[in-house]
Amino acid sequence: MAKAFFRLQKFLRRTQFLLFFLTAAYLMAGSLLLLQRTRLVIQQGSRGTPANQALPVPDEMTRVGIIDPRTLQSPRPGPRLLVGMDALQEPALDQRHSPHWLMSRNSELRQLRRRWFHRFTSDQEPLQTAGLKAMKHTTEHKGTYMGCFTHDSRERTLKGAVFYDLRKMTVAHCQEACAERAYSYAGLAYGAECYCGNTLPAAASKPEECNSECKGEKGSVCGGVNRLSVYRVEELRAGARRRRNVIYRGCFRAPENLTDTFPASLIQPNLTVEMCSEFCSKKEFPLAVIRGQECYCGYPTGRFPLRDGADGLRCSGTRNASSAAEEKYCLVYQTPVQDTRCTDRKFLTTKSKVFVALSSFPGAGNTWARHLIEHATGYYTGSYYFDGALYNKGFKGEKDHWRSRRTICVKTHESGKTEIEMFDSAILLIRNPYKSLMAEFNRKYAGHLGYATDRNWKSKEWPDFVNGYASWWASHVLEWLKYGKRLLIVHYEDLKQSLIPKLKEMVEFLNVTVTEDRLLCVENNRDGNFKRSGAKQKNFEPFTQEMKDLIDRYILTVDEALRGRNFSGLPREYVPR
Repeated sequence: MAKAFFRLQKFLRRTQFLLFFLTAAYLMAGSLLLLQRTRLVIQQGSRGTPANQALPVPDEMTRVGIIDPRTLQSPRPGPRLLVGMDALQEPALDQRHSPHWLMSRNSELRQLRRRWFHRFTSDQEPLQTAGLKAMKHTTEHKGTYMGCFTHDSRERTLKGAVFYDLRKMTVAHCQEACAERAYSYAGLAYGAECYCGNTLPAAASKPEECNSECKGEKGSVCGGVNRLSVYRVEELRAGARRRRNVIYRGCFRAPENLTDTFPASLIQPNLTVEMCSEFCSKKEFPLAVIRGQECYCGYPTGRFPLRDGADGLRCSGTRNASSAAEEKYCLVYQTPVQDTRCTDRKFLTTKSKVFVALSSFPGAGNTWARHLIEHATGYYTGSYYFDGALYNKGFKGEKDHWRSRRTICVKTHESGKTEIEMFDSAILLIRNPYKSLMAEFNRKYAGHLGYATDRNWKSKEWPDFVNGYASWWASHVLEWLKYGKRLLIVHYEDLKQSLIPKLKEMVEFLNVTVTEDRLLCVENNRDGNFKRSGAKQKNFEPFTQEMKDLIDRYILTVDEALRGRNFSGLPREYVPR
């Protein structure tokens, strides 16, 4: 018996040693293979990467559904310089029937967001001067490189439109975007920011100070830290002119003194809309005003707010030269130039003492409300989540930690007691649940600016979506009414219909003082880049009678709860349907 036991013990020792040896050999082989692949990637990177190369993303994020891999693999370059990454995707529908599905995943998502962001910011460092020799100012762009210039974000030299793209910015895209909006110069900074204007910056810098590589174009210079690489885009403007949009704003009563109201003017026989718009675009004004042979350029102001339009027939004689002097009305057009009086934004210089939430159910217009608040106050808004697509559009508060208190308010869709009580006050944005559900379903399947297809609406996922999300719409409002410390209730429909009065309430709630001209600028830029594109379905009713009965019950519950807290009830248009 002892001999048998001794043999077994000897065999186990040999087996243990053998297993140890095999494990060590396996690890060494894996390490060598990893080193070989790493060197291969480095060698390939030194030879250049394609302009549409996707940003590296951890596999874990793809598994939990935070990023749509199709977006990263097949970016669509274009002059609009918009999204390069989808927003936070939702979990599977069968896991989402509870209104509080998001709270159970907060810790995991925060860890993944941090991991992604650290890797993302590692690519944001400017290139060293030693690598500048490998860059080139003209690859496939047609514009003329004007040089490197000083760039001050607080007092910009190129005062026109601004675009961001932290993954796909190229010189050609920036030039096309500026040309489409009738600008003569395109300037790039930080490798990912595009600025437009019609006046060349005055302060030149050393060429080597523009040393940031374009995020979407290996080997091309896109400015630097507080430096602009400026291109003249005159060669692109002829082709881009066909794409420019001049929008008719309406017929308005002319102010008493047009010369004092508008900074620039032109008198031209046989004046046309195109002539006046082109003149005002070159002068970098967003409005072109026509009265007879007279063309005026300027902004909406307190003297000319563009609020009370007149009957278009009153402007029928404004193009008649003989009656121009006696005419009291004028035609107003929106030029392709952006109104930039309210586009400057920054982080709070000191930490906010009051921690304010901008809370809403998904699809209720939170992003649009952030656009309005940022342009009205001049301060960035934060987010409980990280959305790279919104960061690309200029919401720089997306990358800031949501608890930093450097933003004027923080976007959130949370509705748990703990998450609500973290905030000192909140703007609670409420939208018609029918519209909210459709908007969130569109976002889920087509991004922030697209529409879901007929196949999506007719699939079994739509009924499951309504059953799960309708209850969340109600519980979100009820929880904030129950646990919120100080609330301002804003209905999306009221904000859309009476923008200036409602925006004033929101700004006062945030304890910020703004000028009338800045609010008029916000109204002039009210849509921003948040109108959905693509074919919108007409006369489309996706809700069955059973769905309507369910949603209407939730509407009545929320309406009763609002009135019980001495708030105004829901707008009448919510019910019945």
